[in-house]
Amino acid sequence: MKVSSDVWNISQDHQGRRVAPGYQSLKSMPLVGTAVVIGLVGYEIKKKGLFKGIVNTALDATPVIGVTKNAIEVITGDWLADKEVLPKEPKQP
Repeated sequence: MKVSSDVWNISQDHQGRRVAPGYQSLKSMPLVGTAVVIGLVGYEIKKKGLFKGIVNTALDATPVIGVTKNAIEVITGDWLADKEVLPKEPKQP
């Protein structure tokens, strides 16, 4: 049984190959994820400290490694702990 490409809404890329709908947006996902991680680098450095924040951001910005690291962290917890926040002393009058 032959099904026309209109039924499946299959388009062609610039080289004439048949691609499924949404394929073009999937190709840009690693770039979008990296841009988001780089945008949050300041927050990570503030939360974890300079060295740990940069290392955490570099791992997250790498497409395959970042996804793997985050999937493992969901189960095991944060690999690079946040820096300790010292309690503020109350102001004395």
